[in-house]
Amino acid sequence: MKPRGILVINAGSSSIKFTLFGIDAAGGIGDLRYRGMAERVDAMGGHFRASDHADRRLADIHLDAAPGKALDHSTMLSVVLDWLDASAGDIDIVAAGHRVVHGGDQFAQPIPVNAEVITALEKLIPLAPLHQPHNLDAIRALAASRPQLRQVACFDTAFHHSQPEVARRLGVPRELHEAGIKRYGFHGLSYEYIVAALPQFLGEAANGRIVIAHLGNGASMCAIHAGRCVASTMGFSTLDGLLMGSRCGLLDPGVILHLLTEKTMSAAAIADLLYRKSGLLGVSGISADMRILLESAAPQAREAIELFNYRISRELGSLAAALGGLDALVFTGGIGEHAAPVREQVCRAANWLGIELDAAANKANGPLISLQGSPASAWVIPTHEESMIARHVLEVLAD
Repeated sequence: MKPRGILVINAGSSSIKFTLFGIDAAGGIGDLRYRGMAERVDAMGGHFRASDHADRRLADIHLDAAPGKALDHSTMLSVVLDWLDASAGDIDIVAAGHRVVHGGDQFAQPIPVNAEVITALEKLIPLAPLHQPHNLDAIRALAASRPQLRQVACFDTAFHHSQPEVARRLGVPRELHEAGIKRYGFHGLSYEYIVAALPQFLGEAANGRIVIAHLGNGASMCAIHAGRCVASTMGFSTLDGLLMGSRCGLLDPGVILHLLTEKTMSAAAIADLLYRKSGLLGVSGISADMRILLESAAPQAREAIELFNYRISRELGSLAAALGGLDALVFTGGIGEHAAPVREQVCRAANWLGIELDAAANKANGPLISLQGSPASAWVIPTHEESMIARHVLEVLAD
């Protein structure tokens, strides 16, 4: 009998990332076996990469589209599945889990995918137009290719359903709130993973007042108390809150009105500006990549980093207010886990909240980066959203 595995799919606008986990003898999630990505480099060509559990490169292949046909999610997913059939044929893939950005008010937990669920998720596309269609494309493509394979949708919004109603409301007329114009919160799968890991780092303090900073190309922060979300910096969309790689973060709505009326920009042009041309990229004019900005001597790079850190500090104060204090700050995500200068500036600015930075531990990437005895502790804890999705798939299969 072949060992069993769970396939995790994370589909973006131009790529499909995959991870294959084994299922251990006890029926839980075992080791990561394979991971990789098929991406569309341009309309007619792409690239496929795959590695094993030790990060050894197993495939590095250029993809050519069929004549007159661009690479789409179905084609890229076929590349992934064909490679898994050839290279991971010793594993019986029993189910697939998908990261789905928006579950709206309807989906507060992972759910098996069927036609009714797909229809419901299609209705949420207006709430996440840059993410939801691609998540659904991958689900449909897998259903067409492997109709007998069970699929589970796991939502980035679900973790934030525990927010109190006052934290979810926006100052708009009631009929708009009831039509779905409210704060949702995102990166929930990452926060869920960190919350599950907190006890092994913080012990009993894991049930205290925690702020998690998920800092990457997309960035947000979340206030946690007793393991539940109290407030989040992201709201109705993934644009809100912190400055990000190419997204604007917090923005006065009057700016959008000005762009519409005075600059006569179209809605599509404004969306492109706010999602793809703002953030670290827009402020610096150099790059959306924090690593490049930290290495740059250009004053524009320093200004972008300073604004990034300032927004984190402002939001940290807001989230601490929502919690009524702060017991621990956790950094995660690509920037949070690897950019020591960012963590240092944020922690030093948070001294008023009781964080006393251990500079040497911070340079070593922690996990504990505050001094012993610091009134509030600071940590670096790597996130693993794919593992969280795989766990959810097993839970759904067990029901």
